[in-house]
Amino acid sequence: MVTQISRSAPPVEADRLAENAAERPRSRRRIAGSVVYHVLMAVCAFIWLVPLFWMLSMSLSKDEALRVNASSLIPQDFTFENFRNAFAISLVGRWFLNSVIVTASTTVLTVALCTMAGYAFAQVPFKGRAVLYALVLGGLMVPFEAVFIPLFTMFAGVDQHNTYHALVLPRLASALGVFVMTQFFSKVPKEYSEAAMVDGAGRWTVFFRIMVPLARPAMLSLGIIVFVWSWNDYIWPLVSVSDREMFTITPGLASLKLQWSNAQNLGSIMARGVVGAAPVLIVFLLFQRHLIRGITLSSGEK
Repeated sequence: MVTQISRSAPPVEADRLAENAAERPRSRRRIAGSVVYHVLMAVCAFIWLVPLFWMLSMSLSKDEALRVNASSLIPQDFTFENFRNAFAISLVGRWFLNSVIVTASTTVLTVALCTMAGYAFAQVPFKGRAVLYALVLGGLMVPFEAVFIPLFTMFAGVDQHNTYHALVLPRLASALGVFVMTQFFSKVPKEYSEAAMVDGAGRWTVFFRIMVPLARPAMLSLGIIVFVWSWNDYIWPLVSVSDREMFTITPGLASLKLQWSNAQNLGSIMARGVVGAAPVLIVFLLFQRHLIRGITLSSGEK
């Protein structure tokens, strides 16, 4: 076929037609591979989402219907009563408020401190910078649970347990956050700072007027990570808090112990679970594009 084309067409045109003929099978294979990939990802996503759909379905179903059939992914006897009961007959509302206060404070303060530290490590020359940065990165190898005893003793010594201070302060020194922001600022040309300082700007002016606007994508991605960590934090609030009214949402929901075999209010339990998980899902869905962009910029990719 190629020989016939080459005889009836100019050499350049024949070569182009031959290349197109050879490209078609490769194009079909790429399309087939893309279809298979997306189908597999859709199946995996569906499997991951099934428990969430099931929890949401039970939270919107009446308890009487769930005693008959609790396996349906479609709400039975649709109702919002479970959500009203979740806030009315327990401390879920107070726990939710505690989580909002602790998570918002932790996120804002951690992002601010990590941004300043990352700028210092990447852009400000000072003696011992490499050693200090290595010590900070060493914190990535120390699990948070390993420092529970000294943290507990320290806060007990100043009588700060069962307070917001005890829930917020231990999470502010984030080695990962410092690493992410240092990686980002290391990609920013130092000529920006030098040009501004030649014009009379100080370090703080350079930081707030130039570096912070440039770092917004990385700061936003770090803020999302810290938000998720802080909202889902379970062990430290469980260790530090003994007053049920000071629980955050995660240990608070875990304290509502109920044997599955004797469950009579599955709808209310699932409604509390939805309340606890909803903020994290909403934040991720709204800001996932910014999260991916911030991580990409921090890694130096274009």
